Amino acid sequence: MSAIEKIKSTSAYTSHNKVKLIRGGKAYFELLEELIGRATDTIYLQVYIYDEDDTGRKIAEALITAAKRNVKVYLLVDGYGSQSISSAFIQHMNEAGINFRFFEPLFKSSSFYFGRRLHHKIIVVDTDIALVGGINISNHYNDMPGKPAWLDFALLTEGSIVMEICDLCRKTWKGYNSQAPGSPCSRRPLNLVIKPAEIADVRMRRNDWVRQKNQISKTYIEMMISADSHISILCSYFLPGRVMRRIIKRAVRRGVKIKVIMAGKSDLVIAKNAERFMYDWLLRNNVAIYEYQHNILHGKIAVCDNKWMTIGSYNINDISAYASIELNLDVRNPSFTKHVEQTLEEIIANDCTPVTTESHTRTKNILKQFFRWLSYELFRLGFHLFTFYFRQKS
Repeated sequence: MSAIEKIKSTSAYTSHNKVKLIRGGKAYFELLEELIGRATDTIYLQVYIYDEDDTGRKIAEALITAAKRNVKVYLLVDGYGSQSISSAFIQHMNEAGINFRFFEPLFKSSSFYFGRRLHHKIIVVDTDIALVGGINISNHYNDMPGKPAWLDFALLTEGSIVMEICDLCRKTWKGYNSQAPGSPCSRRPLNLVIKPAEIADVRMRRNDWVRQKNQISKTYIEMMISADSHISILCSYFLPGRVMRRIIKRAVRRGVKIKVIMAGKSDLVIAKNAERFMYDWLLRNNVAIYEYQHNILHGKIAVCDNKWMTIGSYNINDISAYASIELNLDVRNPSFTKHVEQTLEEIIANDCTPVTTESHTRTKNILKQFFRWLSYELFRLGFHLFTFYFRQKS
């Protein structure tokens, strides 16, 4: 079996799915409220950041309304990313019938998971429909007066894949403890009518080092190895590790054109400086770089040859690869993938500035390069400090 065949064999696609690309902002949160509003049985909502702001309070009220009509609501947020939530806010949700908890604290003595993070962003409603992407519950991801949303995306999916996503949410909620409370994902009749051209094959991809899952990393390796023509990537914190850089280099040598849309301005200054330290390597290896200028870029999408794509919470860096719990969905449907590719091309044309060797050289001086190098090393040091585990779980 070839290397690419081994990678492909790690997870099977499900058929009979319908998908739609959802851009962050007002439309996303209106859809989120609509999905919550039509729930009749169960809601699983799991995010990295849940802010107690206008957006967070509005979604909480939608969840409370659902709980009052006897929908079982399970809200799981990361203990670090959502640490600003007040105890009064949590109590308000609990008293209304919402099952709320934080994902593992910063330290956990039984396995010493120092720094492990729940980074995926998922909502599953009634095992019928799911939203998976990079969008947190916060004003930053919503269109607020005078403040447009950060650039991010999610995949709305209906069909057979939703049951798998629901099962994952349930296991994550229960902490992989079969005795812990949590509603089972009831299999319901799949009465979804899809036009033949719209039928999408979808597979769920996970990264969770502690549970020995590296499927999303393998998806990106598969893309680089199997691409015939081009790969377009949208990534908020693009810092490929040594293995990924080697695979990118080989793909370019085969004639694959790789475009990467990165943040022009970032919510994490150290990450942006670290990225710019890598620009020399990327440009030297003929990777096209585009910096998004309109706002903060937070999305994570990759499209290969207009044939298939991946979308979710995974950034191409070692933190996503080894330190966080991530979820992506891979999609095979040529017409849908072409639509996503066109969306990325419009972003490049309308909102990006190309980074060339000449333009990058003009921004360099000894002091800037030192700070970029320092940011890169600190980013790597932070990875090693915050992702050390005594053991993996079997």
